[in-house]
Amino acid sequence: MSRVGDKIKNIRMSTGMSQKQLAKKLGVAENFVNEVECGRKVVNQDLIDRISKVLGKDINDISMSFEEQVFVEEKEKKLQSIKKDKPEEVSDVWNEAFASIIKSVPVYNYDMNKVLGTRQMPLLNNKIEGHNQEKVFFLEIEEDDMIGFRIAKGDLAFAFATNEFFNNSISLIQQGDKRLIRQLRRLDSNKALIISNKGSVITETVEIKEIKVIAKLERIEIRL
Repeated sequence: MSRVGDKIKNIRMSTGMSQKQLAKKLGVAENFVNEVECGRKVVNQDLIDRISKVLGKDINDISMSFEEQVFVEEKEKKLQSIKKDKPEEVSDVWNEAFASIIKSVPVYNYDMNKVLGTRQMPLLNNKIEGHNQEKVFFLEIEEDDMIGFRIAKGDLAFAFATNEFFNNSISLIQQGDKRLIRQLRRLDSNKALIISNKGSVITETVEIKEIKVIAKLERIEIRL
């Protein structure tokens, strides 16, 4: 029995609901519910949400998707099979397994010419927080010129590479020979404001073609 199936069964039984009753409420066959609880079928996220609603309890509090769970369980079986005969392969199996659900995301300076470190991030459907895993990274904030936005020197900003101008976004831009973190605000099809805040707001009107967007910041991790 899978962890998910076991959890569904335990919650269902605690509510006094039979497999037949659950199946009827979900609009599926009773045999389908039985196979899910026995771990012979993997349910998708939509069905998990429906089951949670029917049972009145959240069963979606595990840390990985069900597809990932099946993958890891298969890896665990493989690990057990080789552990007796080839212990030197154990670490390779685990490395392969976790490489599929965890990725090392680089930390860069503004010039992005030097990797300052890495952060471990979970993969879901080959994406990191909804973005292409090859386009995400962290930026170490180099100045306090955005302190008014609660972005301070030394903080880490999670970002994704893009050349698209997002209105009201906070982005890493290239202006002349400098790379800066600025809020961008479109004025019209040709002009924009770039905004900084080092205790007071400073705005600069520029031609959009004069700046190049390097990345859009998504969130900040504050270092205490």
